[in-house]
Amino acid sequence: MAEEKREKVSGKYLEYKGKPLVREGNTICYGDMEDKCILLLEIMSYKKTENGEMPDKILIQVVDPKDPNKILRQGSKEGLYEATNLGLVWYEHEMKKQ
Repeated sequence: MAEEKREKVSGKYLEYKGKPLVREGNTICYGDMEDKCILLLEIMSYKKTENGEMPDKILIQVVDPKDPNKILRQGSKEGLYEATNLGLVWYEHEMKKQ
């Protein structure tokens, strides 16, 4: 069975390490939907600072893009920096699995 090759969605997106990085509302999605997994960061709460609000509690999920109910890894961290770092490690680990 031949694999179906879809065209990329037109428009400009932020990329990190050659993969799309998209935010919609409180959800940040990293990775190509054609890969075997994507990274989802869900901002669960914000904390107030003197300069405004910053993301506080973040839910980290590495999921199968063809079946979003199939969660490969899940956890949480405080702060977007820490959550992104941990999520990227998990993402790279899952991408290397066969």
